[in-house]
Amino acid sequence: MEKLTEGYPVVIEIPVAWGEMDAFQHLNNTVYFRYFESARIAYFERLDLLELMTQKGIGPILASTSCNFRIPLTYPDKVLSGAKVSKIEKDRFTMNYIVVSTKHQKTAAEGEGLIVAYDYRENKKSMIPQKLRDRILNIEESAGSSHVK
Repeated sequence: MEKLTEGYPVVIEIPVAWGEMDAFQHLNNTVYFRYFESARIAYFERLDLLELMTQKGIGPILASTSCNFRIPLTYPDKVLSGAKVSKIEKDRFTMNYIVVSTKHQKTAAEGEGLIVAYDYRENKKSMIPQKLRDRILNIEESAGSSHVK
């Protein structure tokens, strides 16, 4: 399992709930995006992003997201949902996600999200504060990830 989530500095465990399955007897496709979101928020918590938002009024806003489904998930199962940053630009960064089934020991889905720095006080796009950029690089380096461009 660790090999599948290698390179993801933030990984959380989430139980698959019975009510997340749909009429086709597998996890509804929208749930994977919630798993991505949960990993993204755990990553933001690790960045202490709320403190930065309080200080400067600048925080993240999800501009786009995508998912590649690999295997269907069913109840009962637990998944590992991971997040990492693969690219940082002046005003945005790209996050990659993975969802791994502990029951099947396989990747169930992979995804990507484009996160834009947003000034919530001015209601407009912003540059990523240097403090946030440094924190992202520290998280990625602490996980042995040198993939951030």
